[in-house]
Amino acid sequence: MSRRSLLLGLAAGATLTGCGVPAAYVQPGDRARRDVSARDKSLDFANWPLYIDTDDEDTAKRPTLDSFTESTGISVRYTEEINDNDEFFGKVSPALMNHQETGRDLIVVSDWMAARFVRLGWVQEMDRTKQPNVAKYLDPQLRSPAFDEGRLHSVPWQSGITGIAYNRKKVGREIGHISDLWADDLRGRVSLLSGLDESFALLMQGNGVDVTRWTADDFHTVCDQVERLVQRKHIRRFTGNDYIKDLSTGDVLACQAYSGDVIQLQADNPDIEFVVPEEGAELWAESLMIPNLARHKHNAEALVDHYYQPEVAAELAAWVNYVCPVPAARDVLADSGDEELAELAEDPLIFPDGAMRKRLAIARDITSEERTPFAKRWNSIVGL
Repeated sequence: MSRRSLLLGLAAGATLTGCGVPAAYVQPGDRARRDVSARDKSLDFANWPLYIDTDDEDTAKRPTLDSFTESTGISVRYTEEINDNDEFFGKVSPALMNHQETGRDLIVVSDWMAARFVRLGWVQEMDRTKQPNVAKYLDPQLRSPAFDEGRLHSVPWQSGITGIAYNRKKVGREIGHISDLWADDLRGRVSLLSGLDESFALLMQGNGVDVTRWTADDFHTVCDQVERLVQRKHIRRFTGNDYIKDLSTGDVLACQAYSGDVIQLQADNPDIEFVVPEEGAELWAESLMIPNLARHKHNAEALVDHYYQPEVAAELAAWVNYVCPVPAARDVLADSGDEELAELAEDPLIFPDGAMRKRLAIARDITSEERTPFAKRWNSIVGL
């Protein structure tokens, strides 16, 4: 299932965030509880499937987590329980809105969902004095998203780019612009992402919009364009991560795609290309957060900081192949003496170069007031 999962727009979260200050909002003074980290050297960490390194011979072992336990004595109960942002929101929201603990000390959600948690006051600020590696090594481009200025409540686990993937051999030419997707010879062989939060920014960038400050008019312009493309049967379908299969089989020749997925596809088919269009592409992250009333906040902060050691970040990046939020990890891979790892250090989809970074932007989040009507319109177009 997609880590950048489709937005249903109908879950409890849409109702809870429909007002400016919803009833479920938790005041800052009610978010923390007595921390038992000092006497209970453990923590509960909820993440997405296949989003951490595992040992080649024993997949139950996770080297970067194991090294944390060895160095700190803190054991980690690691669960791969997050398959969909809205589904997970529905799982933990009853506890959080009722000022109860979730049983989790650390979670990973996509930044558009992280924005919802922050607005509701459902996550705690992290103590950066206990996270020197985060303070030193966090990618400057990811330091202050609009939903969490200064990254007080969140720290990127991994980052990525939403751009264009295409089969260069079958298309027969290079694709460099978002408008290239609408060429007549690609009619019926193009797919777009179905999730509102996953898809809209790149399409706006194709119109020359600064997605850090887009407007409602920009959104409806994109919807009008996509409606016309659907009517002309130019778009084959709207997908989650199943675009991977369509691109592999040749049913789709070009599509919206995530950088990390394409790196894996290229291992099997070198004709698959990933493009950051000339107009730009969306840079996003999935972030670590500490829910309200977590019992082991200090332990969770220590684990977050562990992953911001360049050596640890490099080990994780080599396994997951998403954009590494620790640029210093690049030198670790480059100097590893391992040819394959050194190649990863030169991959701009893991460590974007300066030219690519100039074309990347973090989109403004959809506000609580916008979400319900925007989701209704988008979902009617894509058939959700």
